[in-house]
Amino acid sequence: MPTSAPPHPSGENRPWRSVDQAMQRHDYRPDALIETLHAAQDAFGYLDGETLAYIAAKLRLPPAKVFGVATFYNHFSHKPKGEHTLVVCTGTACHVKGTDRVLAWVRDRYGLLPGETTADNRLSLVEVRCVGACALAPVILTDGDVIGKRGVEETTAVIEEWLHHAP
Repeated sequence: MPTSAPPHPSGENRPWRSVDQAMQRHDYRPDALIETLHAAQDAFGYLDGETLAYIAAKLRLPPAKVFGVATFYNHFSHKPKGEHTLVVCTGTACHVKGTDRVLAWVRDRYGLLPGETTADNRLSLVEVRCVGACALAPVILTDGDVIGKRGVEETTAVIEEWLHHAP
């Protein structure tokens, strides 16, 4: 039976139990990969190299396969996220309605590119290809709340308001 993972190099006691339980439910079969990645993301907030290597070893999968699956899906994050997360949809409908300008504004205003977090760990920016809400284009998500049908100026105003009044 596989053993528990060692503590994280940072010294923090990471909650590996839910990750191990996800794999155990499937008898450590390789087809438990996606469920295990979800369990790890839920437990830690992101998937770092150590976590991916651990999962690969426990499921007896090549590390490249685990890394490939984890990086293929937009849902998985590979760095700690900030206190707040702004998701900008760049699907065709949203792009046509100006989300490229929203991303440029976030870059200029906060110095953020998609996939990055501000130095103060307050804001993470995520770019996704489609959120499935094309009728609401342009669409952004502020900490999971969908906001759509606003022009670029209105969208940037919403982001400013959200950041300055977020709990």
